Amino acid sequence: MTQSSGHQFMQQTRYENLQPSPQKQGEPQPPIELEYDRNGVIIDLPSPETFPEININLLEFVELRTSVRRYTGQSVTLPELSYLLWCTQGVKGIIQDKATFRTVPSAGACHAFETYLLINNVEGVKPGLYRFLAIDHKLLAIDNSAKISDEIAEACLKQPSIKASAVTFIWTAVRSRMCWKYSDRGYRYLHLDAGHVCQNLYLTSESIGCGTCAIAAFDDDMLCNVLGVDGENQFPVYCAAVGKK
Repeated sequence: MTQSSGHQFMQQTRYENLQPSPQKQGEPQPPIELEYDRNGVIIDLPSPETFPEININLLEFVELRTSVRRYTGQSVTLPELSYLLWCTQGVKGIIQDKATFRTVPSAGACHAFETYLLINNVEGVKPGLYRFLAIDHKLLAIDNSAKISDEIAEACLKQPSIKASAVTFIWTAVRSRMCWKYSDRGYRYLHLDAGHVCQNLYLTSESIGCGTCAIAAFDDDMLCNVLGVDGENQFPVYCAAVGKK
């Protein structure tokens, strides 16, 4: 009986079947953040220290958590977006450019994700595709063309929540950042990490009157092309649309 590709993946990424990791073979560690054009359009985000106090009833947020696909059309403020980014990938500390401590757990503190944002309706921010620069807590403009929203919606199989959202989060994994330490078993950890990140988004969105809809259905090649990533060392893992309820 032919084994499915999923079954083969689980078998091949068992510890006994792994090749020595690049770390154990003495290869240099990949950078903890991808390079970017420092002369590009960069937007400062409100510092986490300036966020207003939010009265948290965690049990209430857990009970309210549900996928929300329809939104009021009300804009999200820049401080609210900053808050959501901080709660999902905020950098609390750095160790000698070797590791970051963030607001979410990650296997071995590898934190392999880069966060891209399709911004449709955020106060004071031109619609378009942006990348979150987590270490500096800033936004980098990637594509402000009028067609970018349609292209990302098309890549996400025309799901209406993409264009209806105030902002859609797109998390890409930098494979080498995780697999340098864990070899091919790191692919498992990338998907576990995505769950940690998205659940934080669900709960913190609730705290500011927003709803979230996680999206894992997308055309991989198409979304890679829109984001400008290679699909091999960097590839999309998860998306989530966010808007006011």
